[in-house]
Amino acid sequence: MIYTIENEKLRVQISDRGAQLWSIQTKDGTEYLWQGDKAYWVDKAPNLFPYIARLTEGKYTLEGKSYEMTIHGFVNYSMLTAEEQKPDSIVFLLTQNEETRKMYPFDFAYRVAYTLENDRLAVRFSVENKNDRTMYFGIGGHPGFNVPLEKGLDFTDYYLEFDEAKNPVRIDFSPTCFLTGEDKPYALACGNRILLSHDMFDQDAIVLKDMAKAVTLKSDKSSRAVRVEYPQMDYIGFWHMPHTDAPYICIEPWSSLPSRQDVVEDLTAQPGLVSLEAGKTYENVWTIQIF
Repeated sequence: MIYTIENEKLRVQISDRGAQLWSIQTKDGTEYLWQGDKAYWVDKAPNLFPYIARLTEGKYTLEGKSYEMTIHGFVNYSMLTAEEQKPDSIVFLLTQNEETRKMYPFDFAYRVAYTLENDRLAVRFSVENKNDRTMYFGIGGHPGFNVPLEKGLDFTDYYLEFDEAKNPVRIDFSPTCFLTGEDKPYALACGNRILLSHDMFDQDAIVLKDMAKAVTLKSDKSSRAVRVEYPQMDYIGFWHMPHTDAPYICIEPWSSLPSRQDVVEDLTAQPGLVSLEAGKTYENVWTIQIF
């Protein structure tokens, strides 16, 4: 089922499958969210939980047992319940079930709340630990945005502009998209920009740490733009399908990273995962602003 929230600026649609964003439109009908295409990428904006990206051999260990989990966890393939809805906001809920326990042996309440605030869409991730032990997880977003955002422009007319000049580090991935530990400084054009080209993704995603906490997709030839702010996330990723001319880019705020190359991770020991104590609730808010 597709749900709609709106205000005087934006109309947003969300699917109960994964609580995935389905559409972000301005009132003039301009679509900002990638609409999926099997020639490039069928998804639009997956939510990532309880793991980010790939597990070595597709599995991890926990308290001496081995578990298998698909890339980016199971939320995007789950049906969530619309727990609460108002004209300009909605909250989706997923709790443990027989299928999730096979992959992730914890009881939890995972919520995604979408709230419109003028020209911003606030996304709030909430995870409640319903166990008598600590639970471990990664969490993040994976929205794709149309590039170009209007007719007559090209992908290469756009760039990503960070809110401030910093010296980010690029996370180095193996050819199979696992961590190598050989991270390197990532130079920015003009001190705070990444100029877009299709071949920049030929080695898959660009994932940065030590970066500014907001980035804007924009072009000097257009007033239409998208700003993503992620104050609580340690990583930001950029991606489209490698070796293609895909007309979109994903801007992905992540709390953690995938597995190390050739290491089947122990979930209690993997660096960077959220460790949530029994009975506690974790929250993480990020925003999408539409111009």
